[in-house]
Amino acid sequence: MMTAVVLIHGTGVREPGFSALAGRVAAGLTQLRGDLRIVPYYWGGTHGAVLGADGASLPPDGGTSRSPDDIPRTEDVWAALYANPYAELAHAAAVAGPETERPPGFVPPEERLRARLTTLAAQGDVPAAELGPGLARAAAELAAHPLLGPAAESLAPDGLAEAAARSLTARIVADALDSDAPLVPVGDVRDAVTDRLAELLGAPPRGTERGVRSLLTRTAGSVASRAVLRRRRALTQAAHPAAGDILRYLSRGAAFRADLRDLVAGLEPPVVLLGHSLGGIIALDTLISEPLPAVRLLVTAGSQGPFLYESGSLPSLEHPEPLPPHVPDWLNLYDPQDLLSHLAEGLFPGRATDIAVHSRQPFPASHSAYWTNPEVYRHIVDRMP
Repeated sequence: MMTAVVLIHGTGVREPGFSALAGRVAAGLTQLRGDLRIVPYYWGGTHGAVLGADGASLPPDGGTSRSPDDIPRTEDVWAALYANPYAELAHAAAVAGPETERPPGFVPPEERLRARLTTLAAQGDVPAAELGPGLARAAAELAAHPLLGPAAESLAPDGLAEAAARSLTARIVADALDSDAPLVPVGDVRDAVTDRLAELLGAPPRGTERGVRSLLTRTAGSVASRAVLRRRRALTQAAHPAAGDILRYLSRGAAFRADLRDLVAGLEPPVVLLGHSLGGIIALDTLISEPLPAVRLLVTAGSQGPFLYESGSLPSLEHPEPLPPHVPDWLNLYDPQDLLSHLAEGLFPGRATDIAVHSRQPFPASHSAYWTNPEVYRHIVDRMP
């Protein structure tokens, strides 16, 4: 009797990609064991997400009534600073000229700034309270930062103060973004706080135009965010199958599971369900929902099923309820570099086995590298009935 392996694909997979995937999986498994029958479950063609009104929900390219070229360049500057709050100082340091001999008694301009930063740190978070916590820590760290000296070679004292103020502001906002804070200030508030900090650090009072005079405006003056806005429709239409598939399954997953049950019902045992990513969730949910005696092994690869269960989001089982006794042995393969893979063994002791596989690819490539990894096929065949 041949073992039937039902292949359940993940998000965003459509033809002809699915046929190529099924062929690769079939070759990888049958090379190690010849008595296998690969049965594809291509749910993407029947249940996969589509933009039913051809993208009517998407704003026009640019996301604004203005021409994308009119979008203020400050968005680009702050995007660079949120990614690296020291970016402007690093650029100033990089373009600094060679060091020159200093006269006796010369006080480097950065020393005045370091003293002001130390004083600012002692005031706590109050001077930037609108941005949330973090000013005191950011000011103390910037005061000790090695970039201040080289940056001062390229910037006038008030320019150095302004750059430091932008760095502090960006650090506070970036920390809030990293911690998933529910509130982030609008640009007007951000710029007002930045002006206030710049004055506390020695810059002369000026209007709110200070925020756009960054070196990054001329160098990183990047078109990145504007390009993303211009391409929003194309990017969304390209990405929507993957994101839409997940949302569609979580809201209308019964049809996915019903078709999988019907497919399994027509197969002779033993049956193995092999699911990647969302395919693993579909397989797990289907097995939990009702017994499928023909299925003797569940294999998931790069799947989020354990995470959905622990977070209370798995449709068929709510944490901390245990797996029903009728769920078969579960082999869960994960790549430590795959941020979309999760562990099941600790949640279901004695019922699931986690095995790490290593594609040597960074994320997100690691999420799609399971089926070209010989290690994956060896582990699956070793556990098969």
